[in-house]
Amino acid sequence: MRIGKSLYVIFTPKEERNITLIQIGLSACFLIGASLFYYLKASIENRKVFPVNWKISFSILLLLIVSIGIIFPYQFNSYFWNSYFVYFIYSVWGLYIIASACILRALFKKLIFSYKQCTTSELWLLGVFGANLLIFIAYIIGLFFFYLVGTITFSIVFYVLLIFFLSKKNREVIFQDIPEKYASKKIEEEEAKSLLKSLDKLIEEKSLYKNTSIKISDIAKELKITPHKLSQLLNDNMGKSFASFMNSYRIEEAKRMLKEHKELTLEAIGFEAGFSSKSNFYATFKKEVGQTPFQFQSQFL
Repeated sequence: MRIGKSLYVIFTPKEERNITLIQIGLSACFLIGASLFYYLKASIENRKVFPVNWKISFSILLLLIVSIGIIFPYQFNSYFWNSYFVYFIYSVWGLYIIASACILRALFKKLIFSYKQCTTSELWLLGVFGANLLIFIAYIIGLFFFYLVGTITFSIVFYVLLIFFLSKKNREVIFQDIPEKYASKKIEEEEAKSLLKSLDKLIEEKSLYKNTSIKISDIAKELKITPHKLSQLLNDNMGKSFASFMNSYRIEEAKRMLKEHKELTLEAIGFEAGFSSKSNFYATFKKEVGQTPFQFQSQFL
């Protein structure tokens, strides 16, 4: 949209220009930086679904630029747009460029000190960031000096990235997950609460703890997150490993069955609750409850 506006201004006589299109082009600049930031953040953190707070943040930016456009349309407020608001737009764009660079700092170090070890997907993200940085600089220059430089720069970087993308070898691996060590170390509190709620609901509704061979990757797939992120969620927010987390559900199920199904053997209850062996059931139950299964059940006889 921004480039289209530039071409329109260049090739259309001033007296024939549609002012609304110019406003749309400038408004698009307001969202370029945010789009880049969230794309890179999602890629680095291997997110398959955008968190609600990301969507809210982006929607606020969109609502702000649309509202300004409606209240102060470019057609009647060109001085406001050209003398003041355009600098605000470019400032927001620039701040998101800086934030994007911070997200990629680990990849920059890897590129500088061990270029050959960079994966294709990492090079792609660095290329996308570099292209956006060049375009931003070009448009800053065009804002004060040579207007056409922004469009020319965009054309060059666009075709370079396009050739890189269309290479068959690159195309097959370009969107592979980034190695986990570059992912964010901390899951945001709001997102963690939402994930834990979804996790609890999933496990309870499908009784996944009863599956003795359930793996962390199986549950992560259901939640549409990576196994690493699920492990991080459990470790950071619950202080538990995946095994101990699943065993907590199994213990609660075993306690319920010990109370209500006195006709079953202790071993049968353990297997029904999801434990893989009698010894595992007894050891885990004693550790978590402080009593053996028999001692616990004896209270309800």
